[in-house]
This record gives sequence, structure tokens and C-alpha cells, in this order.
Amino acid sequence: MATTLAAQIEHYLGELARRNSSPHTIRNYRSDLEAFVEYLTPPQSSAPPPQEVDLLTLREWMAHLFDQQFEPVSIRRKLAAVRSLFKHMLREGVIAKDPARLLRTPKAPKKLPRVPTTEQTNRLVDDVSNNRLDRPFPERDVLIFEFLYGCGLRISELASLNLDDIDRGERWLRIDGKGNKQRQVPYGAKAATALERYLVKRAPHSPSDRALLMNHRGSRLTVRGLRDIVKLYAQLLSGDSSMHPHTLRHAYATHLLAAGADLRAIQELLGHSQLSTTQKYTQVSLTDLMAVYDKAHPKAH
Repeated sequence: MATTLAAQIEHYLGELARRNSSPHTIRNYRSDLEAFVEYLTPPQSSAPPPQEVDLLTLREWMAHLFDQQFEPVSIRRKLAAVRSLFKHMLREGVIAKDPARLLRTPKAPKKLPRVPTTEQTNRLVDDVSNNRLDRPFPERDVLIFEFLYGCGLRISELASLNLDDIDRGERWLRIDGKGNKQRQVPYGAKAATALERYLVKRAPHSPSDRALLMNHRGSRLTVRGLRDIVKLYAQLLSGDSSMHPHTLRHAYATHLLAAGADLRAIQELLGHSQLSTTQKYTQVSLTDLMAVYDKAHPKAH
């Protein structure tokens, strides 16, 4: 078996692909691991073999990341990639021990997701519905916002949605989420109306073309294309360049919770494997409540 770090990275990324890891994950791991090898490679030379990368070397690499002023969140992601690579090499017998397991993970600051209010979100979706930007595919764009906000989908889940994943009679979507976990998500009357209007306008394609959302070339709309569409509308209609598709997912969960929905039910709808991931929306709601209290209650000051 090849024993260079570069070869091991290719072998590991190939294993991730065989395990059906998302292309986004594989792309990020490749970028982080190639940068790791580049750091270890002296000028006019080659990187050390995996067996010679010890704990001190890894600590020096992490110190380099801090010197480069990477955010703790970015360092944690890069460290996760390197740890996974070393676990892989240990399983394959390339290294006798795993020095990466002894590295301390930097603490990431706890940031609550920024969530627009119900009024702000509905105003944006309504403005998209009114085709204020005179876009070429208004029915498709309306459906994008209705499914992102009305169903709390991840952008990758929406991009991969197929026609046969939709039960139009019962108003259910079959979603293939993270880790190949499948779930069902209901959609409401407004999304149903948007879907029917879009399907009428959707150009006919070959029977093998199953994608729901199409781009101007008649092929599946990509994650990048979806992100650009959401950003365009948010910036031009709301003046908010920071909004992205995940913002609408946050809004979906937070507004459900504020309206009295059960946290476990929201967990199922979002496809979170851990309840603790869903509980961050409780913190958002409490923060909003405190802001209302501070502003309105006579004893708050």
C-alpha cells in the first residue's frame, strides 16, 4: 500500500465516497487535508511519511492555524478532517498509533443563529410571490422559498428533491437527509399552490429526468444556484445580504417553537439526530423573549 500522505488522503477520500458521504463534505475534507500536507512539505522537498508525523508536529500545525488567525470554528473543522485521516490510517495499519487523538479541540464561541421575525420572513416570501424582480422563472423561485421556509429543508435536500419524492395528495415530501437518513416532511397549502403552479410551467423533459427544480439549461438546479437565488432576492427585496438558505431553516424551526410546537416534533421535521442540536432554537426564542421583556416591562429597567 502506498505510504505517502497524499496517497493516503486519496485512499481516505475514496472511502468517504464509497460510504456515500456528501460531495460537499468530501470537497471540504480534500481542501483541508491538502492544505495540511502543504504545511508539512518543506521547500524543494516532500512531505514526511505518515509514520513520522507525531504529536509535536500536529501541535505546531495547529499553532500555525492560530497564527494565520483562522476562526476557532474553522480550526475545529480542519482538525476533524486530520483526525479522521489518522483514524483511517490506523485502521489500515499504515501507522501504529494515532497522535491526532491527543490534540485538544479549541473551544468555539457559542453563537445563536440570526433569525428574522415571522413578519420579516413572510414579507420576503410574499414579495417573491409578487415577482417584484421580474425574474424569468418566478414560479420556480416562489416554490424554492415556500419549501425552504415552509418545510425547513436543507439546501442540499431541496436541490436533490425529485418529482417522485412528492406525495401531492397527502402533501408530504420524502427527504434524504444527512447520513442517508430518510424522513417525511409535510407541506402546507401555500407550498401546495406554489408547487402546482410551478409544475404547469416546468418544461417537459425526458422520462429519466426526475429533478424537481430545473435551471435555465434544463438540468437540475445546483446547491450553488439555489444559494445565489436566495441571496439575490434577500438582498434586493429585504436589503439583507447576510441571509442564506439556512436562515430560512432557522426561521422555520424558531417560528414553530414560538407558536407552541413540541421540540421533539421539530427535531423529527428537521432531521436532527440529536435533540441538543434542536435545542439551540429554544435559546433563540428565550433571547427574543428577553428582548421583548427588556423593551416592554416597566420593571425591566
